[in-house]
Amino acid sequence: MNTSLDCIPCLLRQSLEAARLVTSDASIHERLLRDALHWAEGMDLTASPPAMAQCLHRRLREMTGVVDPYRESKAWQNRVAMDMVPALEAEVEACEDPLLMAARLAIAGNAIDMGSNGRLTEQDVRQALERALKDPFHGDVEQFRAAVSEAETILYLADNAGEIAIDRLLINQLLPRTITLVVRGFPVLNDATRVDAERVGLDRMVEVIDNGSDAPGTILSDCSQDLRERFAAADLIIAKGQGNYESLSDESGQLFFLFKAKCPVIAELVGQPIGTQMLLMSRDAPAPGHAPGARTA
Repeated sequence: MNTSLDCIPCLLRQSLEAARLVTSDASIHERLLRDALHWAEGMDLTASPPAMAQCLHRRLREMTGVVDPYRESKAWQNRVAMDMVPALEAEVEACEDPLLMAARLAIAGNAIDMGSNGRLTEQDVRQALERALKDPFHGDVEQFRAAVSEAETILYLADNAGEIAIDRLLINQLLPRTITLVVRGFPVLNDATRVDAERVGLDRMVEVIDNGSDAPGTILSDCSQDLRERFAAADLIIAKGQGNYESLSDESGQLFFLFKAKCPVIAELVGQPIGTQMLLMSRDAPAPGHAPGARTA
């Protein structure tokens, strides 16, 4: 998707919030914001919002010398989410439809996003997961169920720290299929990297790779050759989070997006209210039973 004019204030807010995480020096805050405003004048609005955010966060790192402004935030987000996993696992095991339950919890975990909420608290995380089945939901559920049953290889594109711990619930439902978990190649926002995958134990469940990019999404042209080859070869791709939706919504293939609609731009694009849990099939996904290499469960 292209960058909307409404995305620009959000990107500027992200820049200022990230700068305040790094330093209390107001002169650096001002310098970064002035720099971002100057840069915004020449923005290529045909690029996706994650591509814009990538440029702004690179500039922040250059100005401050801080590689990962969100390191401490990601640590507590992983801890809080992992504390909740045992109770959530029990809920999934006890329900009549564990695949859908795990998917909805994984989508609820997408609320752990400092791109949309820079003041995210531990209470916000707990509340998002506790009301997972109360929030509005819109999804291509039967298509997703069929795609999962037919898939032998699954590429799971992770999004945020904390959220990645809740992804364990859905990944458990997808096993024993061959699953590759993909994280960001470098720190950006509170997006998950290899460190986060290891902290929540996903490296002991599935293969974990990074995409080679520092964008808060999956911009295939910016990703490693290995990631692009795996993307093309996978029977099923599960893409978590708004950033992955924003950067991959025009891609074809057996691709499903799991995210919360967290801003007016995305809500209008998907035709659902803000806060809706989305399980959305790619517009160009082949019908179940017609995917290359598909099998019957």
